[in-house]
Amino acid sequence: MIDVWSSSGVRLPRLLTPLDSVPLPMDEVLFLSLKQDQGYGVSTKNENKSSILAEMVRLNHILLQINQFNIRASENNLDSHSIMADVEDLSRQLDVWFEELPDHMQDTRENLTRYSEQGLGRLLIALYLGYYNYGQMLFYRFLHDDSRSPDPRIRFYANKCKYHAGRLCEIVYASEEVPGCDAKYNMVGHVLMIASTVQIHSLLFEDDEGSVTTAKRRLEKNFCILTDLVSLWPTLDVCMDRLMTFHASCRESAETSFCMDQWMVRFLVEFANPVSGKGKESGGKTAWSLSNMGVTSY
Repeated sequence: MIDVWSSSGVRLPRLLTPLDSVPLPMDEVLFLSLKQDQGYGVSTKNENKSSILAEMVRLNHILLQINQFNIRASENNLDSHSIMADVEDLSRQLDVWFEELPDHMQDTRENLTRYSEQGLGRLLIALYLGYYNYGQMLFYRFLHDDSRSPDPRIRFYANKCKYHAGRLCEIVYASEEVPGCDAKYNMVGHVLMIASTVQIHSLLFEDDEGSVTTAKRRLEKNFCILTDLVSLWPTLDVCMDRLMTFHASCRESAETSFCMDQWMVRFLVEFANPVSGKGKESGGKTAWSLSNMGVTSY
């Protein structure tokens, strides 16, 4: 899993090739209940069907394909038919993965509380942070044409991007509200930053007042969470700089800021690298503050 994230995020070559012969992790609850004298003799057949880690591995295979698709589409000028065919296939894979989850692993407050009581709440949070992030990355390209294209599929997939980004925000908020579920690792900063740019899109282009109010609330809350994460992980200052740079680009040209070009692919995937303003060689840093985000002016 780390190999996939690192290879795209910091431009490292992949070193690990997934092998179908390697078994998936067993159910975490069963693992935690094992006794010292049981050793390797315990039957684990089919137990990975209830394993959060096993689901992470399955989901990671889809992330690899999403990353490869976004890079391929930005570099090779794929025609709209090819792009839509790939998106439909990857969207179906995400849907199938989600639909096959057992009821006790669904994203509900009851399930999160139950897993938390077993000491596994943070693991369930991590699973859904991945799922919602992969969705927003796959459908992000449709935000650019959301309000201008007559194709209903564009609107459909743009709404899926907004849904995934919104649910990502809400699962982060839930992690702070349910004891034992706090998500304080640095990758939370990157995925929440991407979700925040989707909220900026809603502030700029949505007509529905309720959607605008929700986007504003999320953006303000996300900013506070990101600021707290930077205090724990100083390297996340790059993440905050990226958010402020993106916002500045929207200020200069909202109509082109969400175009899925090579700059946007790097912005979404290369989480460890700083970015300049879109269409610029370099740019100065903007101070981190909600006033500089200009939330109240939208």
